[in-house]
Formats: sequence, structure tokens, C-alpha cells
Amino acid sequence: MTVPDSSAFGPVGPVGPESQATPADRGDRADSDSPAGSGSPAGSGSPAGSGSPAGSGSGSGPAGSPDSTGPTTPPSSTGSPVPSDSPAPADPPVPAASGGPVRIDGPWTHRDVAANGARFHIAELGEGPLVLLLHGFPQFWWTWRHQLTALADAGFRAVAMDLRGVGGSDRTPRGYDPANLALDITGVIRSLGEPDAALVGHDMGGYLAWTAAVMRPKLVRRLVVSSMPHPRRWRSSMLSDFAQSRAGSYIWGFQRPWVPERQLVADDAALVGQLIHEWAGPRTPEFPDEATVDVYRRAMCIPSTAHCSIEPYRWMVRSLARPDGIQFNRRMKLPVRVPTLHLHGSLDPAIRTRSAAGSGKYVEAPYRWRLFDGLGHFPHEEDPDGFSAELINWLKDPEPDR
Repeated sequence: MTVPDSSAFGPVGPVGPESQATPADRGDRADSDSPAGSGSPAGSGSPAGSGSPAGSGSGSGPAGSPDSTGPTTPPSSTGSPVPSDSPAPADPPVPAASGGPVRIDGPWTHRDVAANGARFHIAELGEGPLVLLLHGFPQFWWTWRHQLTALADAGFRAVAMDLRGVGGSDRTPRGYDPANLALDITGVIRSLGEPDAALVGHDMGGYLAWTAAVMRPKLVRRLVVSSMPHPRRWRSSMLSDFAQSRAGSYIWGFQRPWVPERQLVADDAALVGQLIHEWAGPRTPEFPDEATVDVYRRAMCIPSTAHCSIEPYRWMVRSLARPDGIQFNRRMKLPVRVPTLHLHGSLDPAIRTRSAAGSGKYVEAPYRWRLFDGLGHFPHEEDPDGFSAELINWLKDPEPDR
């Protein structure tokens, strides 16, 4: 297994928290997406570089219009671009074959729900206690297709959502800090009419699941995280562990404006396929097949998706030395007080096992660690049957501390 080559995104090595920020990044901005009293840091809803395309990204298509060829929804009031005093380059031309539909047919039902000032696409299946599934980078809701059917068959209401700016959800001009994204998730739980949910997050979805469990513990019944350490553990590993910093060097490369977006969509998002191939483990050579990779490549080619997908990573780095980032890190000191299942592939090249394994100290509740031998960064797709069995057995276990 080789470590993904960060040269695809830029030079290897840490980028200073402010060295790549533009004046707009360092400005004082209030976030209309983060409601008062939500607990998110002042200005955290307007992450570094995320509020304006001129700050860090390419030009954006209309919010709520993820695809000119697939199913569309009316534009959202939150999706109009923010005026900028410096011009942003237009998105590279999207080939006619790119930007395929994200509402892929299956036994599930597609619909949109409103939450936290935006509109989110969900796919749902089954009846019973709610299990909300959160995808990571560079994917969208479809990554949970195996677990949707497995959870529904096991007696759960399984819902996979597209995070803000991805798939069929609104592409708002700002609001990509983890505190606001966590409020998106808890808002969706409320919009679904449920008192709480078991959160299952992978990669960035796992980072946000950790955050939501701290910020809104009453809405999180149980927590399942795959391929992502606790936010404080992620921060310390990226700053103090050279091996993890090198493994996550693609995140440092994301800090440059405009260039990463163009690289992600170049050649029909060929880089997305490269990352998925490099991050997958050797135990299951049938994943990823080319048909699966093509689905993720087409989804990344939808206008503005590349920009919105990497904005959370820009905030995570650029806020390290800023007041909003310091405040978020302090808030994450609050322990997780819900039963937690932590899943990880033993050969994950993007998040090292040592980095993820130290997360248990932030949980003051039953905590179970499960390592999948021979799997990489996508255990839920590399071994969907084994992952689903582990997940369902734990969700049904009345004594998860055993």
C-alpha cells in the first residue's frame, strides 16, 4: 500500500495556519447559517476561505442545482454567491458525460429536507429507530448503499444524507466549519421528526459525528465512527506526528486557492478515482471496480462540488491558530457521553491506526474499538457484509460496554 502522493494537490509539508489565507479569510464575518445559541464559535460558520469563492475556490454553480442533467430542485435562498471584490476563475468546462445524477435508483426513497438554513438530499429505507449515515471525502450518500439495505432489513430506519455542498444538497457560499456542519446533521434529525438518532460517520462524516455528539448529546443516541479520530486527536496527530502529517498531506495541499478544485475535476475527476484506488486496502481487490469509481467521479464533476468538498479541510487547517479554531478545540474537550463504536481498517493509508486508536480517552461512555484486518480507508465498501454485521450487532446490543 502506498501513501497517496500529495503532489497531486501541492507541495508536501505543513502549511502555516495563516500563510495561505487571503485577507478575506482573516476578516471579521458573521455566519447567518449558524443560529444564535447554537454553540458554534463566533464567526465559525464562515470558515477561512469558505465564505467567498475568491477566498479559496473556483466559481460556483447555482445552489440547489447539483446537476444540469440529473434531477434538480428549485434554487435555495442560501445558495447565491457572495459578492467578491476580486474575480474568481470560472469552473473548468464540464464534459457532457460528467455530472451524472446523484439520485441513483434503488430500494430507497429520495427526498429533500430543510435544516439549518439549507436543503439536504437524503436517501431513506426501512422503519424503526433512526440511523443517520454520514459520508466522507471524496464521496456522497451512495457510499452507504450496502448499509442502507442491511440496516432496513435489521429493523432500522436508515437514512443517508449528502453533506452541505455535496451530492444533491445545497451548495451554500459559506457555513463549512465543523460546528455549523454538525448543526446541519442535528437539524436533519429534527426535520425527520425523530427525537434522536444513531450517527454513523465515515472520514469527514466521522469528524462531524464526533462534533455533533459533543454539541448536541441529547440528539445522539449512539455514535459510530469509521476511519477518523476524535477532532482533538486528529489535530494533535497532524501537528506532532510526522507520519500522520505525511499521510494527510493532501489536506495541506488543499490550502491553496483555486488549484485543488481544478485538479479534482480535471480529466473527468480522474484524481478521485486515483485517491479511492490508493486508499483502499489489499484484502478486497474487487473494490473499487471501475463502475463504482465512475459514480464518484461523475458526482465530483457537478459544478461547485469540488470547492465545497474541500472547504471543511481548509477551515480545519487555517483555523488552527485563529480564535474560532482555538475555541472549537477547547469545546471538543467536553467528553462524548454516548456509547461509541470506533471502526478502522488496519491498512488505512490516509488515517493511521495509531492516530485513530487514541480517541477512546475522549469518551466517558461504553467505547468499543474494532480493527478490520487488511482493509484500508473504506471498510464499509471494502467489506460491506462484515462492516454491516459489526454495526448492526452493536446497535442491537443492549449492553454495548461488553
